[in-house]
Amino acid sequence: MIDLKFLRENPEIVKQNIRNKFQDHKLPLVDEVIELDTQRRATQQQADDLKAKRNTISKQIGALMGQGKKAEAEEAKKEVAAFGNELAELEKKQAELEEEVKKRMMIIPNIIDPSVPIGKDDSFNVEVQRFGEPVVPDFEIPYHTDIMEKLHGIDLDAARRVAGNGFYYLMGDIARLHSAVISYARDFMINRGFTYCVPPFMIRSEVVTGVMSFAEMDAMMYKIEGEDLYLIGTSEHSMIGKYIDQMVQEDTLPHTLTSYSPCFRKEKGAHGIEERGVYRIHQFEKQEMIVICKPEDSMEWYEKLWKNTVDLFRSLDIPVRQLECCSGDLADLKVKSCDVEAWSPRQKKYFEVGSCSNLGDAQARRLRIRVVGENGKYFAHTLNNTVVAPPRMLIAFLENNLNADGSVNIPLALQPYMGGMTVIKP
Repeated sequence: MIDLKFLRENPEIVKQNIRNKFQDHKLPLVDEVIELDTQRRATQQQADDLKAKRNTISKQIGALMGQGKKAEAEEAKKEVAAFGNELAELEKKQAELEEEVKKRMMIIPNIIDPSVPIGKDDSFNVEVQRFGEPVVPDFEIPYHTDIMEKLHGIDLDAARRVAGNGFYYLMGDIARLHSAVISYARDFMINRGFTYCVPPFMIRSEVVTGVMSFAEMDAMMYKIEGEDLYLIGTSEHSMIGKYIDQMVQEDTLPHTLTSYSPCFRKEKGAHGIEERGVYRIHQFEKQEMIVICKPEDSMEWYEKLWKNTVDLFRSLDIPVRQLECCSGDLADLKVKSCDVEAWSPRQKKYFEVGSCSNLGDAQARRLRIRVVGENGKYFAHTLNNTVVAPPRMLIAFLENNLNADGSVNIPLALQPYMGGMTVIKP
């Protein structure tokens, strides 16, 4: 959510930003907000004037009573009582106008960084750089679930009977590999100075609307019936939510956290839940990282965060690339975002395994996360990035470490987490 004062003073900048995000249907919202805010401020001024007048008359009542002018004092009391009714109506109107302004402000997109490429959808995303040499072996790479099944590592049929499509049972060495990757990612981030955190896996609606847009919420979140709780789609939501209504001391910044959690997603509007794949699923586990920092430091942290993911994947012998997200592919709260994509030897192309985002002060403004410093109070900046998210990451891992005989090499960095195992054999 952008600053209302900024919108009021720079309506054309806000409108151009909306055009740059190819959301022209939202253009009328800017003028609507300005008109409603004008009415709100006028109503507030009326209320303030009325309060001042009421205070003046209230003081006169005491003087009139002291002068024995009881009748005049009683008339003044009636006038003050009438002010009370009128003031109540004005305050009600002001609250209604504030709510209408807020509803519109919540769906006006954040101002994107000038460096973001302009494009309508993800087909306009721009490759920035590659890390590691993509290799296509001289033998055929099977589909990822076929690799897992030959290793007795997955049971999709049983999961379908129990929960339907979009779920899985991981078994044996593949299940162990899954846990090893999560544990390795945890220690990788701790070694980079992040504080490890296991957050709540459910959050209240106030946190949900504070960390994401309504469109994202509708497409992702599972609601707990009968309670004001949602299952998290990513742990960044509950980690950012940890700071709701908090005053953070400037000299303690930055706050850097890395978290483990299961994640639950409806995947509404996606291209469909694969029957045999584990690329797009309803339930998975993830290691995440978030940063709470000063505004002037957020772009520096953005660069650090996505590089953490690149370094982790390269330590596991997986080639990756950084892909800059264009304006039309940015969620409404994001200032700047990029994906880290892993190389798929089977498909001979890259696919997304992580996403890094700088949200400016949008989440902090919604959740009222303020920093207290020498020069007063201001909203913090928030950032998040995927460390690793198996089982999607396992697709890249298995394809890039597969041997012709169906065995899978375990990179040196992961071997301690696999009990010293160097290869998984069929």
